[in-house]
Amino acid sequence: MSTRVVIVRHGESTFNAEGRVQGHSDASALSDRGRQMAQRVAQALKGIAFDAFYTSPLRRAQETAAEIFAGIANGSIPSPYPLKTLIEISLPQWEDMYFEEVKEKFPEAYRCWQEQPHLLAMDIKDEAGNVTTFYPGRDLFERAQQVWPTLLEQHSGQTILIVAHSGINRALICTALGMGIEGYLRFQQANCGITVLNFPGAWGQPAQLEALNVTSHLGNPFPTPRFKEQTLRIFLVRHGETDWNRQGRFQGQIDVPLNATGQAQGEQVAAFLKEVSFHQAISSPMLRPKATAEAILAHHPQVPLKLIPAFAEISHGDWEGKFEPEVEALYPGELHRWRQTPAVVQMPNGENLRQVWERAIAAWEQLINELRESPSSPQQLPHQVLVVAHDAINKLILCQVAGLGIEQFWHFKQGNGGVSIIDYPLQGGHPRLQAMNITTHLGGVLDPTAAGAL
Repeated sequence: MSTRVVIVRHGESTFNAEGRVQGHSDASALSDRGRQMAQRVAQALKGIAFDAFYTSPLRRAQETAAEIFAGIANGSIPSPYPLKTLIEISLPQWEDMYFEEVKEKFPEAYRCWQEQPHLLAMDIKDEAGNVTTFYPGRDLFERAQQVWPTLLEQHSGQTILIVAHSGINRALICTALGMGIEGYLRFQQANCGITVLNFPGAWGQPAQLEALNVTSHLGNPFPTPRFKEQTLRIFLVRHGETDWNRQGRFQGQIDVPLNATGQAQGEQVAAFLKEVSFHQAISSPMLRPKATAEAILAHHPQVPLKLIPAFAEISHGDWEGKFEPEVEALYPGELHRWRQTPAVVQMPNGENLRQVWERAIAAWEQLINELRESPSSPQQLPHQVLVVAHDAINKLILCQVAGLGIEQFWHFKQGNGGVSIIDYPLQGGHPRLQAMNITTHLGGVLDPTAAGAL
């Protein structure tokens, strides 16, 4: 039985509203808006029974935790317990300063923090006048590494709630997925955004990211670009459910259509994305994503749909049309290898993940380059594009966005009708996963969709 961890960033603080650096500083508190945000988190999490509740000891996080605890108040959540390792990143030279002031006084260091956080160093002088060099990013990740072994041992098979901060939350996500600080800039955490991780076993086995930075409960389901930069924004959607998804039958490149539930999911996704101003739309040519895309575009009749064959689902070859017990009987041990080491499994008379990566990611990078070279006019930014594809294709795209390889294929969950949001800064730099596998339009923060074969 897996351990589920729900991570929440604190609500808007007075320093957030003022544009000031917080870090270890405890001078800020929740704003009125921040309290309202925390109350909405409580409503979003009301149906989940938590076995443990941890919070950063800093005031803004503790106040958020208190609002969540009071808002649920039905016996399904324990009192929040402060944990020192959940404290925010330490930025001793900058804390309490305005961001604009930091940019002016420490331009090179600030640029380093935005582009290469692992290299950021600060010289700290103690009372005796001795100077030591402190690396904020490294210290943050060392603390994040300390959180997981204890929590997973104490709460194996349980559901845990954590309320903390943007920096430590991103470090927790990265370390849970087996990543270092190189992934820090690739995952976003908005105020009161909700993230869900599933750990299949003890510490040492990478987690699955079920959902990232869900903000639908706040009335703004699409997090704003970081520091209001100009971006190319991709809405990556998995197709709706098919009968074979529901039955747990491998479909791959067999062109199975949406079932009634999948059609309803298409309509729900369409309503969820109705107000997004799409400039372009892309789909796999297969029936299930194409029908999902067409349902979404019914609200955007001016946007043509382009089909990209390279985004077709993985070919399972001889596994297609079969249930998992049938595959196990015919190919003993291969299902286990597929779940544990997907990068080395060759589908009989089908594809392996390397072949799928080569065709899908080449097409993805070509698409991104074309879109970056011909963005909308400044008045229309961000340039927003719809892409509808499949479970395996979307997971590989998410691996590429996060800086991971095909070995980490199972790190990401993709529910039928789930929506992920990826920002590519037009000025260059790494893409950012703003949100992943949003399924609130289908029934809640936790993914309610079928978990069958691909």
